[in-house]
Amino acid sequence: MCSWAKMLWFPLQNCKWRRSLAAFLPRVFRASCLVLIKSVSGTVSTETSELLSRRLESETQGEVLFDAGARGRYATDASIYQVMPVGVFVPRTAQDVACAIDIARDLKVPIVPRGAGTSQCGQTVGAGLVIDNSKYRRAVLDVDIGHRTAKVEPGLVLDHLNARLKKHGLWHPVDVSTSAQASLGGMAGNNSCGSRSIAYGNMVHNVLGATAWLSDGSEVEFGPVAGLSGRAAKIASFVRELAVSHRDDIEANWPKVLRRVAGYNLDIFDNQNERPYTGDGSVNLAHLLVGSEGSLAFTKDLTLKLVPLPGNRV
Repeated sequence: MCSWAKMLWFPLQNCKWRRSLAAFLPRVFRASCLVLIKSVSGTVSTETSELLSRRLESETQGEVLFDAGARGRYATDASIYQVMPVGVFVPRTAQDVACAIDIARDLKVPIVPRGAGTSQCGQTVGAGLVIDNSKYRRAVLDVDIGHRTAKVEPGLVLDHLNARLKKHGLWHPVDVSTSAQASLGGMAGNNSCGSRSIAYGNMVHNVLGATAWLSDGSEVEFGPVAGLSGRAAKIASFVRELAVSHRDDIEANWPKVLRRVAGYNLDIFDNQNERPYTGDGSVNLAHLLVGSEGSLAFTKDLTLKLVPLPGNRV
């Protein structure tokens, strides 16, 4: 198992209920981290690769990059790892992403979501189909000044969002060192922190909602549990029951640190973090996706928390 996969599982490694979680994820989300881990070392046949390329070309409007040069560029990121993908798809629209997920599912090809590739643990490399959000899916969909929220596509760069917010005296405060390149979807994927996380929290404390596709193609709204319905409510109910039934294990094994970014945030129903996930103690199912490295769902858009710009600088 590669290093980032080990980090993903770290809080679970001593828990006797790990098997329950592993069984739950494919059934409810229909996309588990085991699928993504498989893409790191697995291979796709030439016949499947050619069919995948043809279908993406004919059924989507995105860029289909299966030549050796493009694959070589996407075989690396800011980490020390290098894994050649079967191909690269650069979607122009949300519909392109949905279609690519359907095609990949039909052909049993793993998907590797990718933003800027600035993380250093190999999260954006793998032998599956890399889907790169950073070129076209980078719009600011909505900014609500009164409620201090912004709705964005996952490929949007953090500095670009904050530049647009500056005239309103607001910013998204997860100030990572790679803010000029890092995409907000990638930041949510690895639960980025930034130098001011003690004051403002990690990414998980600053994501208010997410719309995402599951691997069966269904589109689900992840947000405050009290307002969920349909598929999202069923997922929340299962996670709550799992957390309650294994409360003792969670309390005994979950790392009690502020900047815990490894593993799934199953403690949203029984907070083990020094900082509560929400200010009012409510539960937000979107926080389960934050830090999951694209292994549970593929992000369509994110709703982010904004805060006033600091009044003074040192």
